[in-house]
Amino acid sequence: MNIKSLLLGSAAALAAVSGAQAADAIVAAEPEPLEYVRVCDAFGTGYFYIPGTETCLKVGGYVRFEVGFGPGAYADESDWDTYTRAQLDFTAKSDTELGTLTSVASVRFEYGDDTVFTSNANDVYINEASIQLGGFKVGRWLNWWDEYDLPGELDNLGSLRLNSIQYMYTSDAFFAGIQVDELSYAATNSVGIEAIVQASLGPATIQVLGSYDFEAEEGAIRGIGSVAIGPGTFYLAGVYSTGENAYYGVLDTGAGEATIAAAYAWKATDKLEIIPEAQYIWNTELVGGDFGGDDAWGVGVTVNYEIVENFAAKVAVNYQEVGDDDGTVQGIVRLQRNF
Repeated sequence: MNIKSLLLGSAAALAAVSGAQAADAIVAAEPEPLEYVRVCDAFGTGYFYIPGTETCLKVGGYVRFEVGFGPGAYADESDWDTYTRAQLDFTAKSDTELGTLTSVASVRFEYGDDTVFTSNANDVYINEASIQLGGFKVGRWLNWWDEYDLPGELDNLGSLRLNSIQYMYTSDAFFAGIQVDELSYAATNSVGIEAIVQASLGPATIQVLGSYDFEAEEGAIRGIGSVAIGPGTFYLAGVYSTGENAYYGVLDTGAGEATIAAAYAWKATDKLEIIPEAQYIWNTELVGGDFGGDDAWGVGVTVNYEIVENFAAKVAVNYQEVGDDDGTVQGIVRLQRNF
């Protein structure tokens, strides 16, 4: 075999091997373009578009740790107790031809070592679940009796979460609404109705709320006013109840026939707020369906301090008396991280 034949044979062998490798080569697919999350600023800060949709979603909530103290304040007769809460809030909004469509899903996870703060040691429940289109809203949420009260931790002006149907009209300095509620009495379901109106006039705001419980055939009315004075805001509230009902006047809430409460939210610094508060309640007992019994009163102070952004502390101390009984000192120390 001459040199020429050897070179030609080697070239042919190399060509065959190269052709086989080329046939077996894997061609990587080009990466598909990613759709990055887009910020949605149409409804305020914190919203982003759900990929592939025109719906804006906001995720938030808080984690809270609280210590409560005071003789007679707790079901287990202890002088103190603790609980921890994690709340997750999901708010979805989108524009439609009928107005803004909003849905809210808010869930609470709570832990307490006994049944003082929670219904059992580990408690999970719906804080809010609602659907709103324009001014119409259905679901469960913080009732007007609970949503609007004084800024301190002393006052008792009503507290409810109900399944409801609501309509609200809102403008820049005015809103009005009507709401139908499902009220439960043991095995019986009943209906309640509420109406609210609020107007702001410069530094002052006035709100009137009225409710009627058809099962109890009783109702309650409440007024709250506030005005900016000096470095803070002064609040004054009053409630009158015709008898025991689901809104105000139920014995186990500590309410009574009528009450008046006042508070002043003093913004001492950008981080520190001090809120002194006082309340007087008439006729805290029901006898034969009519109000009577002892009056009650209380004074307290709440201090809010922003440690850093989205992390705050709250300390509240209250003194309360019912009739001729000895007064009690109760309060809370709370740490809360919002996100």
